Amino acid sequence: MARTDRPAWRRFWGALFGLGMAFFLALYSTALGEAGHTDGAMAAAALSLVIAAIVAIKVVPYLAKRTALERWMIKVEYEFTREGVVYFLIIMVIAIAALNTGNNLLFIILANLLSGILLSGILSAIVLSQIQLDFALPEHVFAEQPMISRLTVENLKWVFPSFSLTLSARDPLKGKRKRTTVARPRQILDAPVYVPYIPHRSAVTQHVELTFPRRGRYTQEGFRISTKFPFGLLLKAHEVASKQEILALPNVQPTEEFYEILPLIGGDIESLLKGRGHDLYAIRDYVESDSARHVDWKATAKAQQLKVREYTREDERRLVLVFDSSLPSANEQSLAQFEKGVNFCACLAWHFFEIDAQMQFIANGFETPMAPAGEIIYPVLETLALVEPKAGTADSMADLQARIASAASGFHIVITSRPRGSIPTNLWGNSYLVFVDSL
Repeated sequence: MARTDRPAWRRFWGALFGLGMAFFLALYSTALGEAGHTDGAMAAAALSLVIAAIVAIKVVPYLAKRTALERWMIKVEYEFTREGVVYFLIIMVIAIAALNTGNNLLFIILANLLSGILLSGILSAIVLSQIQLDFALPEHVFAEQPMISRLTVENLKWVFPSFSLTLSARDPLKGKRKRTTVARPRQILDAPVYVPYIPHRSAVTQHVELTFPRRGRYTQEGFRISTKFPFGLLLKAHEVASKQEILALPNVQPTEEFYEILPLIGGDIESLLKGRGHDLYAIRDYVESDSARHVDWKATAKAQQLKVREYTREDERRLVLVFDSSLPSANEQSLAQFEKGVNFCACLAWHFFEIDAQMQFIANGFETPMAPAGEIIYPVLETLALVEPKAGTADSMADLQARIASAASGFHIVITSRPRGSIPTNLWGNSYLVFVDSL
């Protein structure tokens, strides 16, 4: 036996009583108006409208949620626009005038105005129903670099098209207490996307330009689909759950500091590898990091552009890139310098990937084997995208030294936030150190 919903029945009978009182007051206001009691008629009409509004706002939605309609009707949120507020005030004025005067023309106008609200609700529900979204993002994205994503909106309805849809990111903190201490996660879709028209049983694709201002993880809980169609009186919105996540890699665009330090690193590498062989391996285009003494002037004159000789010893180049995430003091300035160090390390790793060097990467809690840079570049960048500063202690320095000592043979490049006086002597002898306070 089904259980009786007593609270719902109580509200139902209360609604019937309230509507009966509103109807009685409406008739009574008409009688008072015909008798010449204008003030009483206006008061009775106003009270009738107030009772009817209370029933419509408090009782009808409560009862609607307990019907079978919620199984097939989508949840739509309503918000009055400025035009809608003016429209509702006009309805109130005409309703009071119609009840007081009994003029049939005013009742006809009032009925048309109310039917406009009803029609708006029906059409907006149709427009928002059976919409499917697909948000396609590139496999790898970089911070501070614009990228193009693809947002596909599909209308699954058999007959009706959809008009004037606005797609935005769903608020992840909606419904939570305002005093919550949870930090707002960074959203993927940072600006609304407008889709004017989607035919029935069709899909529309919008290309959206996105820019991630900082490295790190970005999430998307879902989408909020809203529309003002057809009359702009109400903003109707429907939320679609579609959890997505993307990792913004550090920016690998070279900076001025990178161009200043790279020749120094290249000079130390040349000194280390001097005498390992001079067999010609290939002649290739000149790049900014190449030494001028390797320019092949005959090939340059023939090709009308700078060419350099590449020797077998360059193909044997082995590099160990070390990022020390220790930070002696955490303040706004040191954190900004730490971010510069992360970007510089990412630029170096990308440079070694472009020249196809052999590379090993070491960071606090992460280490790769010595391998071609193309095989490990993205794990390295993903590690740098999520790296966070840690307190710089003597134990962490000793651990870093041990890991560097056990690394594969090669030229060591260490990027650190530690002060110069805290670096052990043995690291100075076999490594090139980059201090982030100099970036």
